[in-house]
Amino acid sequence: MPRAPFPCVVYVVEADRSVREGMSRLIASAGLTCRTCDSIESFLREAPDAAGACALLDLGGASLREPDTRARLQAVARVLPLIALTADDDLATRHRARELGARACFRKPVDASALVDSILWLTQAQGRYESS
Repeated sequence: MPRAPFPCVVYVVEADRSVREGMSRLIASAGLTCRTCDSIESFLREAPDAAGACALLDLGGASLREPDTRARLQAVARVLPLIALTADDDLATRHRARELGARACFRKPVDASALVDSILWLTQAQGRYESS
């Protein structure tokens, strides 16, 4: 598994504690810093916007149906790469992920190497764009 050659913070937004813990261990094994949030609301309270960060977001949250929550998440997605995670891999779910501003979408259970590669690629690209 690749290791991060730079500092990176990955926010895991997931209601299921065991999934949050598993993702946290995976992210730490890649040399990345992980912060976990049990809801979209708690993630949005932090409203991270630092270079070299990204968020893994479970699309199963009921609060995503709220227009205000969607709008706030879309605003965060403009400055922080979002990666959507979903149990349902269908066109409607992928469309919803794109509407929220997700730059990648993975079906659970997630391929660990592909997810870490995606995180590293998105955060490196973000750092390059912000430093230009």
